[in-house]
Amino acid sequence: MTGSAPRGLRPSRRGQVSPFIVMDVMSAAAAREAAGQEVLHLEVGQPSTPAPKGVLDAARRALESDRIGYTVALGIPALRERIARHYHDLYGVAVPADRIAVTTGSSAGFQLAFLSAFDAGARVALASPGYPAYRNILQALNIEAVDLPTEHADRYQPTVERLEAAGPIDGVIVASPSNPTGTMLDGPAMRQLAEWCRSRGVRLISDEIYHGIGYGIRPVTALETDPNAIVINSFSKYFSMTGWRIGWMVVPQDLLRSVECLAQNFFISPPTLSQIAAVAAFECEEELQANLRRYAANRDVLLNELPKAGLDDLAPADGAFYVYANVAAHTNDSVEFCRRLLAETGVACTPGVDFDPSRGHATVRFSFAGATDTMAEACRRIAGWLR
Repeated sequence: MTGSAPRGLRPSRRGQVSPFIVMDVMSAAAAREAAGQEVLHLEVGQPSTPAPKGVLDAARRALESDRIGYTVALGIPALRERIARHYHDLYGVAVPADRIAVTTGSSAGFQLAFLSAFDAGARVALASPGYPAYRNILQALNIEAVDLPTEHADRYQPTVERLEAAGPIDGVIVASPSNPTGTMLDGPAMRQLAEWCRSRGVRLISDEIYHGIGYGIRPVTALETDPNAIVINSFSKYFSMTGWRIGWMVVPQDLLRSVECLAQNFFISPPTLSQIAAVAAFECEEELQANLRRYAANRDVLLNELPKAGLDDLAPADGAFYVYANVAAHTNDSVEFCRRLLAETGVACTPGVDFDPSRGHATVRFSFAGATDTMAEACRRIAGWLR
């Protein structure tokens, strides 16, 4: 008996999307660890720290006193109101709480954004290199992902010139800080993109999930220049709550009912325990800033030591916790490069083809979300291996 499908049945073409390669790297790293071998984790894009103490305390109290049932589809009022206040406090932007939609991580936010804003056959532009799930979710929804092949000179961000060359489009996704490059858009650059989109009736979707993790550059929300932008954010990165699967959207008024109905049918509601706990995350600034100081130290290690190892063509790491490196001097096959690096040194990193299918064969992404001594040891091993 084989595992093939019964005669006449076949998988949906919508489900035949590319794999998220970093998850495959994580699996290989886990197999190595299970065999008793050490792994230095520079592949996974998540904090190595747990949720802040205030979040854990709030969750414990809720477990003892709350039924933990369904909530309304767009999230509990206390969390939506606290997120709205966050925009006022951090950016000076007034966002009504009724425009906040709490989501099951930012991943659900992207699904809701794409489904509510675009019909099948629409064209949505995004920077390459960029987060692979944008492209794969769009493909599953029969929406065309239009790659904008950015360069170091563009700071790996979309530009008006590249948008003009892309032909007719219905939407643009921007990410600042970006995954995998860590680059950020400043106020004038965000304003230029927003004005271009507004003048042409193009939806602007801003991925801001790494806001809070920056190194001397103020994060700019798209809402500062376009109150009708769709903004996606998350408690996963700065707030160190990846496995809690809780995020949010700021939704334009004309899409709010569509997002609500889609959320009701797709998800019922976001995780209740995570919602209750997330309210407390905004009051954990001291602990979160300590995490940020560690990321900054890790970043310094990689930016200082990788060039000494022979990897000196690096993207500007303005924010997030990634260094994106050109490895063309050493390989033309980033998947094999990362496979051998893990097998021969125990250092796990992610091949660039995950983020840039056409040019990522010559790039890799290093995550510096772990411990500082891990970064130093990884650089030492990489340097010896490349020699």
